[in-house]
Amino acid sequence: MSKNDVFDICILGGGPGGYHAAIRSAQYGAKVALVEKDKVGGTCLNRGCIPTKALYASAKLLEDILEKGSSFGIEVSDIKPNFSKAVERKNKVVEELVSGVESLLKQNKVSLFHGFGSLVGGQDLNFKIKIEGNDNTEITSKKVIIATGSAPAMIPAFNIDHERILTSDDILDPNFKVLPKKLLIIGAGVIGCEFGNIFRRMGSEVEMLEYLPTPIATEEKLIIRQITKKFESMGIKIHVSQNVLNVENTGNGVKATTCSADIPRDQIDSAEKTEFTADYCLVSIGRQRVSQGLNCEKMGIKTNRGQIVVDLKTLETDCKGIYAIGDVTGGIMLAHVAYYEANVAVANALASIGNFGVDPMVADYSVVPATIFTSPEIGSVGIREKAAKEKGIKTFVGRFGYASLGKAKCMGEEEGFMMIIADANTDEILGASCIGAEAPELIAEVALAMRNGLKVHDISKTIHSHPTISEIVQETAEDVHGMAIHKKGRRR
Repeated sequence: MSKNDVFDICILGGGPGGYHAAIRSAQYGAKVALVEKDKVGGTCLNRGCIPTKALYASAKLLEDILEKGSSFGIEVSDIKPNFSKAVERKNKVVEELVSGVESLLKQNKVSLFHGFGSLVGGQDLNFKIKIEGNDNTEITSKKVIIATGSAPAMIPAFNIDHERILTSDDILDPNFKVLPKKLLIIGAGVIGCEFGNIFRRMGSEVEMLEYLPTPIATEEKLIIRQITKKFESMGIKIHVSQNVLNVENTGNGVKATTCSADIPRDQIDSAEKTEFTADYCLVSIGRQRVSQGLNCEKMGIKTNRGQIVVDLKTLETDCKGIYAIGDVTGGIMLAHVAYYEANVAVANALASIGNFGVDPMVADYSVVPATIFTSPEIGSVGIREKAAKEKGIKTFVGRFGYASLGKAKCMGEEEGFMMIIADANTDEILGASCIGAEAPELIAEVALAMRNGLKVHDISKTIHSHPTISEIVQETAEDVHGMAIHKKGRRR
């Protein structure tokens, strides 16, 4: 494929949504161009999901050895973390996966252009894309999918200097191998809690500042209570209801100044202030969409504070023939949602071209699982118990603890529980949450059941292998109606 060819689809951005869209398009027989200014894999693979989970794996292994080794009959001594080697392993994992994606693109005959792609003109079935970078050229494509993702939010008051005051990109840089003696984390959401868990396990003193009255506020109250208790036992200090006013690099450390989040804005100057100090500060308070330089306005693509506005059913923008997926749309900012949206956009783009045998798709976000890789891990899907009550739905809630699960006891993973929320009248599964070993894997079964309209009794009647961690799903489903075998209780 040369630059002179007319491509069926051009994808701007090679992150999870972008490379997925490229490969899926090629599988349908389309001529595909993928434009990426950096490494394929985007934030998730290079500076997000994968590197954090590689570091998490090191931290979890260390935790298991130190806390379980002796009771499992394994005598260990002089065990200590080596953060530099953990980073080297993380880098290797990332490099291998990036190489794997590049190989898949090549195998599927996707034309990969290295540079920044922007829309310079044209219309549906004849778009012009200018590429600036290693590959300086201009290509033509019938359809375009924008998948340029997001970047860490840069808040002026936090004075992010990428030296002492860091973003998640900075702290996951392949060359960042210094283990902070003390790490201050601004934001106790998913990203902040994952990094807090990792660095505390590796030996750093960790202190967290959160604006809201609770960490990971989107989760069930019982989940929040359990992870907060675990963090306290680890020595992680979480200060909630903190409005961070300023962060500064003091030369050999950092200093953050806060006041209570309850103080009205016009009274902040006279409010009592608190100072927090550390060696480094990680700012993890959100991300901003990357849409600058794409020439959206010129092409008639509507944006709202940087996010590209799309039809929520088709993912097409206001410019016919141009679609947008993933973080840049401002929707659910998860890699697996970007994967899904890639399927939707590709199907709709190719269906409108014709000749590919592809039916159009309508996006459906009714069942989206979410995960948090702390220790213990957290997984959730659907609505929370409080939300169900606010909607006036009469519910039955089943709960089952890991401590009553045979396999979990054998593994020494007795911490945590699962809960399933069901409509008391219809037996419909409304949502589920889990905190404990393999929670992100377990929640997938409930998500599959919800997506296909299965009821609680369908899970209960499904034979689950014994002894396995997955039995907790069946036991929790049975407990919705007070019928769990390995839990004291009575039938509803």
